[in-house]
Amino acid sequence: MNGTEEGMVQIFFYSGAGDKLITACRLCAKAVQQQMKVLVYALDESLIKQFDELLWTFSSISFIPHCNLRDEPDLVNMTPVVLSNRIPNDEKFDVLLNLDRQYPPTVVQFKRVIEIADNSPTDKSEARIRYRCYKDAGYEIQHFQLNE
Repeated sequence: MNGTEEGMVQIFFYSGAGDKLITACRLCAKAVQQQMKVLVYALDESLIKQFDELLWTFSSISFIPHCNLRDEPDLVNMTPVVLSNRIPNDEKFDVLLNLDRQYPPTVVQFKRVIEIADNSPTDKSEARIRYRCYKDAGYEIQHFQLNE
């Protein structure tokens, strides 16, 4: 697999986030504006719950429609941002926003994968490992340095 292949997954790495979840909210909002369907993934249920609550309050002027993958299938189908602790292979998502500490179990069905690293030593270290996994798999990575 090489980075120039047609239909290749695009990997977007954002490092230096002051607040990882606020950055994730902003990136979700941007994807929704671009008419993309986003799967926000993390194995940690408490992190998913925290992110769910933040999506409700993060902007006073706009709302990011979201639900959980466990909700009614019709709701999941029509909601642009879906939170989950697993990655389904049958759903049609454009973007995987990985909030998990590990490299995701699969990325091939997505057009884009978004990774965010904050400034903590632990998060930087875990992000470097994920970055290396994408590199080793042959993905081309676009890196953005945030100054938050």
